[in-house]
Amino acid sequence: MGKNLKEAMKMLEDSQRRTEEENGKKLLSGDIPGPLQGSGQDMVSILQLVQNLMHGDEDEEPQSTRIQNIGEQGHISLLGHSLGAYISTLDKEKLRKLTTRILSDTTLWLCRIFRYENGCAYFHEEEREGLAKICRLAIHSRYEDFVVDGFNVLYNRKPVIYLSAAARPGLGQYLCNQLGLPFPCLCRVPCNTVFGSQHQMDVAFLEKLIKDDIERGKLPLLLVANAGTAAVGHTDKIGRLKELCEQYGIWLHVEGVNLATLALGYVSSSVLAATKCDSMVLTPGPWLGLPAVPAVTLYKHDDPALTLVSGLTSNKPADKLRALPLWLSLQYLGLDGIVERIKHACQLSQRLQESLKKVNHIKILVEDELSSPVVVFRFFQELPGSDPGLNATPAPSTAPSAVGRERHSCDALNRWLGEQLKQLVPVSGLTVMDLEVEGTCMRFSPLMTAAVLGTRGEDVDQLVACVQSKLPVLTCTLQLREEFKQEVMATAGLLYVDDPNWPGIGVVRYEHANDDKSSLKLDPEGEKIHAGLLKKLNELESDLTFKMGPEYKSMKSCIYIGMASDDIDVSELVETIAVTAREIEENSRLLENMTEVVRKGIQEAQVQLQKANEERLLEEGVLRQIPVVGSVLNWFSPVQASQKGRTFNLTAGSLESTEHTYVYKVQGSGVTPPQTPTGTRTKQRLPGQKPFKRSLRGSDAISETSSVSHIEDLEKTEQLSGGQEASEANSPERHPGAPAPPEAEPPGALQDGAQGLQGDHPQVEEPESLR
Repeated sequence: MGKNLKEAMKMLEDSQRRTEEENGKKLLSGDIPGPLQGSGQDMVSILQLVQNLMHGDEDEEPQSTRIQNIGEQGHISLLGHSLGAYISTLDKEKLRKLTTRILSDTTLWLCRIFRYENGCAYFHEEEREGLAKICRLAIHSRYEDFVVDGFNVLYNRKPVIYLSAAARPGLGQYLCNQLGLPFPCLCRVPCNTVFGSQHQMDVAFLEKLIKDDIERGKLPLLLVANAGTAAVGHTDKIGRLKELCEQYGIWLHVEGVNLATLALGYVSSSVLAATKCDSMVLTPGPWLGLPAVPAVTLYKHDDPALTLVSGLTSNKPADKLRALPLWLSLQYLGLDGIVERIKHACQLSQRLQESLKKVNHIKILVEDELSSPVVVFRFFQELPGSDPGLNATPAPSTAPSAVGRERHSCDALNRWLGEQLKQLVPVSGLTVMDLEVEGTCMRFSPLMTAAVLGTRGEDVDQLVACVQSKLPVLTCTLQLREEFKQEVMATAGLLYVDDPNWPGIGVVRYEHANDDKSSLKLDPEGEKIHAGLLKKLNELESDLTFKMGPEYKSMKSCIYIGMASDDIDVSELVETIAVTAREIEENSRLLENMTEVVRKGIQEAQVQLQKANEERLLEEGVLRQIPVVGSVLNWFSPVQASQKGRTFNLTAGSLESTEHTYVYKVQGSGVTPPQTPTGTRTKQRLPGQKPFKRSLRGSDAISETSSVSHIEDLEKTEQLSGGQEASEANSPERHPGAPAPPEAEPPGALQDGAQGLQGDHPQVEEPESLR
């Protein structure tokens, strides 16, 4: 026993010591959460944690493609980042030689591929970072004392950076923030508005701006030109801009997606002039479908000291290793592979342009079709009294409000078309954008998406087919809008809501009895009626879509009707909305009235029950209420109390006695409830025909196999509804007491019947079986 007690005490001491050590570790670790508690995690647990963070919760998110589809060339570029980390651990001398070789090879290859001879390269992750470093290089080149005096030099002669009005949004603000310059140092150059493209820089106006800045004592520093604008892919007149920059000593920087075409055999003259600029930015990652590949800024400058001060060059091997993923990828693809990918993207854009030219009601906005691999198009329709193409300058007689409403309406339809095409053909990489002049458009830029999404020529054909399939819906919706507006305005109880941003037939609102139009407060009764109306309309299973409208709209008590086909009966649609809303309102009022009647009936029943209890007490007497005495009295002289029941009539809203029910064994008949209101026009629908469909008679949409049967069913329906009296009169079967028609009587019966018709009433002879 002593031995066991000693071992138990030792175990207790060890457990106490272990607890104190764990507490000490917790005090040292503090409040550090997660897997850092303890002695660390193994490799399997860490990789599992990363996988869970990448994929997320399977139950919350639907199954979708979480990682873009990367091929072997994508794995090569991703491998470059890992190799760069391992290479950085080499000996300094070996690391210097290797990084110099990688940087020089990549720079030489890019300059040869994109025809930029004797250039230097700067590799960076942020696409705009290269332009910021170029601006610093231009400042150091034009201001000799900038390193010594700094801000004072810039203050005495302010630099000016010229940007096109079609440049990327936020580019100027980014440059000012990176360089520490005020916003007045930016000069926005307008685009051509009378001659040429709406997205090309106005060279004549730019020259005027430069002269004005020189007269004011400013220094024109840098000009950012576009070889393919971010919106529609237009190219500036780079040749003339280069001449202007050489004349005034301005640094010319070019960027844009069209620079990728420099790798092809045939290049347009406007893009080819970019090879003579001072610097350009390339983004080979999207062009070639390479993930995690840096952007490249090619520039020409002879002073290595200024490039080092500007940050374009670095002595750190880690900065030079940024080119390693691109170095591996270019070797994997080869020159033929690079040219083939860029050529394939340009062929896709040309194929789409040629196909869309043959489609009616589609306008292509890119004017320079040869040099731009970007296709921008939109839907338009010339309605009576509307502006052709919805893009030209409105006539003076046209009201500005009408033109703006028409513009918003067409933009809404283009936005709907773009969203539909994105869902139907996701591999096309189509995007929807809003332009200042043209409005809402759809952009197809295969150079930025085709290599990543794997877009093929068949996908372009499918995109064109989807556009053609959606055009009838768009044109029909535009035509039905005015008819729907007139029908709603002519229908009592309905209010037409003008919402040009809605891509559908229109918006309607039901005006109930307590609707206060002047009040801006919430209308719970109206929202309740419209919610019930929306539910009823969706239960009809028609081809139309009904919604309560966007959540950001202040007026939620409205019904938004979606796109329609050409066989929609607008009159029936409006009448159905009015009748259904009226039914919901009257049913709601009936329910409210019934609730009030039931409440009053319960109060009256409580009063009558109280009176009945008082009468029972008076009838029985006080002695019967005493527990012991009352039981004895009830034993010797029981009370013969009559049971007085009550029934509540919901129709009449009154309490009635149940004596009539128990005596005659029947319940009283109430008032007949009012009939449910119905529409004034009733339409007989064929079997299988959906609501709001027009009549099939005389329609070209009837198929050859079903047209005969549908017309026969329609004629039978009309005969049953319209010729019921004629069919009864011509029927051979008749009531025994009914007089026979004259045609059914034999010739000899006229003389016998003439005697019977001498009186006031004809005498009908009974059959022999009834005598």
